[in-house]
Amino acid sequence: MTETLEYDATGLLCPLPVLRANRKLRELALGGLLTVRATDPAAEADFPAFCRQTGHELVSATREGEVLVFVIRKR
Repeated sequence: MTETLEYDATGLLCPLPVLRANRKLRELALGGLLTVRATDPAAEADFPAFCRQTGHELVSATREGEVLVFVIRKR
């Protein structure tokens, strides 16, 4: 079974959502999934850039109303 964690970064402003998500990713085994919820509009560009730079896989990036939801697989 794939290990999964969730992190609620709603209300935090750049760069905190990415920095805190990175800290949560360290808790996961390789292949684990982290779901991050964020409301900072900058997160829409920050998370894809973070994944490109770190090698983690951005599995999905969706929107639920005002909340951006990112699913990241640890690589």
